[in-house]
Amino acid sequence: MKQPSKIDYSLVLILFLLFLASCVAIYSAQTSSGQYGGNFLVKQIVWYAVGCGIIAAVITLDSDQLKRVTWYAYGFGLVLLIAVIIAPESIAPRINGAKSWFRAPGIGSLQPSEFVKVFLILALSRVIWDHHQNNPIKSLGTDFMLLIKIGFVTFVPLLLVMQQPDLGTSLVFLAIMVGMIFIAGITWKLLVPIFGGGTILAGGILSLVIWKPELLEKYLGVQEYQFGRIYSWLDPFNYQSTIGYQLTQSLLAIGSGQTEGKGLGKLEVYMPESHTDFIFSVIGEQFGFIGASILISLFFMLIYHITKVGMETKNNYYTYICVGVISMITFHVFQNIGMTIGLLPITGIPLPFVSYGGSSLMGNMLAIALIFSIRYHYKRYMFSTSE
Repeated sequence: MKQPSKIDYSLVLILFLLFLASCVAIYSAQTSSGQYGGNFLVKQIVWYAVGCGIIAAVITLDSDQLKRVTWYAYGFGLVLLIAVIIAPESIAPRINGAKSWFRAPGIGSLQPSEFVKVFLILALSRVIWDHHQNNPIKSLGTDFMLLIKIGFVTFVPLLLVMQQPDLGTSLVFLAIMVGMIFIAGITWKLLVPIFGGGTILAGGILSLVIWKPELLEKYLGVQEYQFGRIYSWLDPFNYQSTIGYQLTQSLLAIGSGQTEGKGLGKLEVYMPESHTDFIFSVIGEQFGFIGASILISLFFMLIYHITKVGMETKNNYYTYICVGVISMITFHVFQNIGMTIGLLPITGIPLPFVSYGGSSLMGNMLAIALIFSIRYHYKRYMFSTSE
């Protein structure tokens, strides 16, 4: 019988289609509005080429090699997060109130937290795998210890990112952690009260933001501008001239696209920074409901494919990695599209593989490289019962 190819060509095709969508949207955004001087399309193509190099480098690493480099990568990520906080602003400038980027001459800005997301996935996968290897007999105590380990590994980089501050990336870290907790096999006796309490707490905080914001300012140190995101989300047109401008323009752009869109390059609604976080608005205006639905379908195909890879592999460590990548990409897509249509508050999270941005794209390509690596190595075990 002919051995199947080790290269995941279905995943290659999905990435290629997302690459085309990204190029079309970025080209339209930079040429139609006249607000940009740089050629973001060329830069995005270069970043995609770099991402392909990352895939080529990572694909040869098997599970044992990934486990060996995990804590080095995680520690390196923490060093970068600390460095970007303490570095002088000549090296790590404060952009839009956040100190999250390094300025690299000849390259541009690099955001360490985009890579730390993937390092966190590897670290949590290693923690869960090691825990189950060392505790073959489950109990309430062992599950509680695993929960503590997962929380500790997550909250160390999370707290560093909150110091920048970067709420969007912090939420991504939490989404990855939640996904990994569900796949870790922890008993529902622990999960139900924890997540139930977390839901009640989140609802209580939202209520305070709406009715008693002064309490959050006094006791939690929340800044007034952070409340503005909630207010502009709940009633954007009341804040159309100030903090709600971006959202109202996005709603107008997507709504004006109607079913079929206005056509390639026909962008009539002015949208600041439309090539980055609000790239979905560009697609909605140009190609309408049909084009937006096709793009969303591509993301469904991507997530389905990664899910299939995670279910087919017989290596539990690989499965944990797949769940982490799925959690990261799913949250990114849901949050980004949700904020452009007013379903969720604006958090500054880019649309994976489509929004312009070198750090974001390379971080996502690094995550996908892990999936390529899994497919590259697991076929030899497809008809075996060993891991």
